[in-house]
Formats: sequence, C-alpha cells, structure tokens
Amino acid sequence: MYDQITDVPGVKVGNKENQQALTGCTAILFENGAVAGVDVRGSAPGTRETDLLNPINLVEKVHAICLSGGSAFGLDAASGIMKFLEEQEIGLDVGVAKVPIVPAAVLFDLPIGDPKVRPDIQMGYEAANAATAEKFSTGNYGAGCGATAGKLAGLGFCMKGGLGSASLRLENGVVIGAIVAVNPVGDVREPSTGEILAGPFKNGIILDSIKLLEQNYQPTIPAGSNTTIGVIAVNADLTKAEATKVAQMAQDGYARTIFPAHTMFDGDTIFAVATGGERIPVDVIGGLAAKVMERAIINAVKSADSVGGIIAHKDLPKNQ
Repeated sequence: MYDQITDVPGVKVGNKENQQALTGCTAILFENGAVAGVDVRGSAPGTRETDLLNPINLVEKVHAICLSGGSAFGLDAASGIMKFLEEQEIGLDVGVAKVPIVPAAVLFDLPIGDPKVRPDIQMGYEAANAATAEKFSTGNYGAGCGATAGKLAGLGFCMKGGLGSASLRLENGVVIGAIVAVNPVGDVREPSTGEILAGPFKNGIILDSIKLLEQNYQPTIPAGSNTTIGVIAVNADLTKAEATKVAQMAQDGYARTIFPAHTMFDGDTIFAVATGGERIPVDVIGGLAAKVMERAIINAVKSADSVGGIIAHKDLPKNQ
C-alpha cells in the first residue's frame, strides 16, 4: 500500500501544475464509475455538478472528480477531464454520446504566483492523462500547488498548504482513502498533540488563529479566498444517500485539524465515492473516513515545500 487514495481499487489520480504561476489541478478518475455524494460545509464554495449528487436526483455514478486551483476560473479544468474520458468512451450512455460525469470543486490561489494563469481545459486533460493507480506526488502538486494556510493575520504571513493523501485498510480488505487540497484561512494542527503545523507565521513564530479571533481580530482576507477540498473513496457498496452521509462525517477530519474550519472565508467541500464491493455499515466507513482525512491533511502540510517567500512546515525554525 502507498498510504494514498490510489490504494482503493478503481481509483486513479493525476496531477498537473504550473510551478511558476503556482496553480494546478488534480484529476481523480473512476473509470468504471462510482456512486458519489458530497457535503459542502464552507460558506464560499466554488463547485460544479454538486446538485447532481443529491440522492433524489437521477444519475447514480460519476466517472471522475476534479480538484483545482484558480478560483471559479479553475472549474474549466473539469471540462478537460471530460474530454479525456470521452476519448476513452467513458461516461453516461445517453444514446447519442457517452457523457462523462465530472463534479468539481476549486480553491482560491490567485494571489499566489500569477493570477492570470489558471487551470484550464488543457491542464485538466493533462492531469487526467497522467492519472495512475500508483503512488503520486503530494505537497506542491496538482490542486495543492498554490495552496496556503493560516491567513487570519493577513496573506503576507501565511504558510504553505498543499495536496495530501492517506489510506486505511480493514481486515476484510476494504480500503478507505482520502485526498485533499489544503488551503484554509485557519491554521492546521496535529490532532493528537494540538501542535500548530502551519498557521500565521509572524516574527519567527506561528500565531494561534483561535487566539486572534478571541482578540476580536478583524481579518484582512476577502471572503471566499481560501477553501479545503477533498475526496473520500472506498471499495464498498454504498447508495448515494449513504455516500452523502460519509461525506458529512468526513468533515470531522477538517474540524479536528483546521482551526477555525468551515468559516465564511472557506468553501470547504468533501466528495465521497464508492467503487463497489461488499456492504459495510455507513458509520464504520464515515467514522474511519474522518480519521483518514485527518491524516491526509497532515500529509499535505508536512510534504509541502517553501515557495515564493511562503515558508513550509518542513522549513520552520527548529524551536517551533
């Protein structure tokens, strides 16, 4: 196992990024289709095809999910993934064509790097074309390329966020995996110790975002300029309603690692997909999905590299 979402049978991941412009996108492919649900918990989301995932709506399966930088502009990347899948004749058969179903969520990375360069159809296509069931790069790759964390003291004091992944295998062979692009307004903490891994970095120390709020701090960040977006996958049999519940429960992984989470400044979104297999109680999958999401978020921050004057966790002074 790679300790990544690609440990889940039926899941492939491809990244494409522009390291100069500091933006990118991540394609998570389910070429045989996967039952999916979504939970949007933040108040400034940028999404595509999320209404389709409502359990009362018709389409049962998705063929990919797109996580992208570029704010709302980055939703274009999903069209590139659709183009790639259509060429492979993968999609919902509507008689005259096969239509790939590709929900998407974006994060805001425009102030980092070049705001005029955003993930587009070509970048989405290249991400899908690069998709593999093997180990993939995390940190400053894909949707995590321009991600940052800890912006309640102003963007000038943020630290590097990134792309992270993790997985967990049960004794019966069921694998629960997570992938996440971590770009929150809040700080990121190690749940077991409370240590702040990435947050507002000022005068050589990391500030506590919750204490900033207690001081009635007036954030200088415009609403919608953040967002943590992720996917939970499992090789089990779920309905759309059950997948939606798993996505809801997985949001606890955000709440245990990001302080504060689900703010007016974030568009926090989690998709949950089931690639098929045996029936497993939803509470088992959901409870463990939150744990796997915690680990994916920590992986994102710890694997990120400093860039453009933004310090990463691995480069913090040793007294941190």
